[in-house]
Amino acid sequence: MRRQIQLNTHISAKYNQELENLKHSVLTMGGVLEQQLVNTLVALKENAPSLAERVALNDSRIDSMESQVEQECMRIIAKRNPTAGDLRLVMTVSKTATDLERIGDEIARVAKLVTKDRIPASDIVLSGMMDIGNRNVAMMRATFDAFARQDDKAAVIAHKLDTQIDKVYKKIIEQTAAEIQSNPQDIAIWMDVLWAIRSFERIGDRCKNICEYVIYLTYGRDLHSSSMKKTVKKLLK
Repeated sequence: MRRQIQLNTHISAKYNQELENLKHSVLTMGGVLEQQLVNTLVALKENAPSLAERVALNDSRIDSMESQVEQECMRIIAKRNPTAGDLRLVMTVSKTATDLERIGDEIARVAKLVTKDRIPASDIVLSGMMDIGNRNVAMMRATFDAFARQDDKAAVIAHKLDTQIDKVYKKIIEQTAAEIQSNPQDIAIWMDVLWAIRSFERIGDRCKNICEYVIYLTYGRDLHSSSMKKTVKKLLK
């Protein structure tokens, strides 16, 4: 009987470590992406195509990390048959890894703006892009912190940061539209700029998704469900 208890304890400890390793893998992805975005902003500000090229090439590393996380999630589900909170954690990690991979794609798209020599000539538009990019960095950090600590309140607060990102995005789009009207001969360049600006906005959306996964992990309910509205209000008090 004692031997069986020891065996069960060993299996449980190993299983818990597997779940912790899974979380760590996603947070490692997040750290790489944060640095990718910071490097992209530096390349954009300083017109550094070599740095931007490294960012674009490094996107394959993100793809590989996402694939490894997905394989580990599938292995744990098949071998451990997780239930309740453990299953929610595995599903949260899986969905988070997918969103992180897509964030990587968006960052690479912005980096290619530099490698293709498509940096906007307008200081106003470039300043706006730096603004939204820095807000992305702040939201990513807040999101990853909420995920690491499985902190529901921090997740709700990070989720709300996207509101300001959307406002900045709308303003930059208006400024870019004005530039296109003034310089229609550069329409090809400005279309690439618009796609890059859109990528910044999508990074915020992906971070929102991850925040919602953290809420689901904690409560087992969708952030937008009617039953969660009172809970969210309490968290923000």
